[in-house]
Amino acid sequence: MRADARRNHERLLVEARGTFAEQGADASLEEIARRAGVGIGTLYRHFPSRAELLNAVFQEALTALVRRSAELAEAEEPCRALVEWLRALIAHAGEYRGLAHALMSASYDRSSALAGCSEPLRAAGERLLERARESGQVRADVSIGDLMQLTNAIALAAEQCPEDVELADRLLALTLRGIKD
Repeated sequence: MRADARRNHERLLVEARGTFAEQGADASLEEIARRAGVGIGTLYRHFPSRAELLNAVFQEALTALVRRSAELAEAEEPCRALVEWLRALIAHAGEYRGLAHALMSASYDRSSALAGCSEPLRAAGERLLERARESGQVRADVSIGDLMQLTNAIALAAEQCPEDVELADRLLALTLRGIKD
């Protein structure tokens, strides 16, 4: 990338993070381009779709979640490690209004640019889930796909009731009672 294109790319990402944080994952792309000081055509040259822009914005968080999974993979208590990672996943999905819904949709559409976020998370979570299963603390029929859908659903529910700051933890605790062996 040329230097000016690289600067535009970075400005678009910075402004997208801020705009998504303020307005949610379905914020106006025109607004993001305006804030970055570029035209909408420039935004689309760098990010041909909203999903590709969201994917780029969330790469930093994705990297942190995958790294955290690797750290937790050696924990003495595999079920507790899985729960800690699921909490981090819920917190990530709740960072931007509308992200949980976008992630849920992407899990059904492998061609979506957001599937690029979903696949590494799925692999990271699968390692933790497998250890929890092997320890006998989680039922054999629990899948990482189901757990990721549940975490997104929990984040979505918490997004709808922002005044109930403990809702996500309560719903996760209720979910976890159902997966234990």
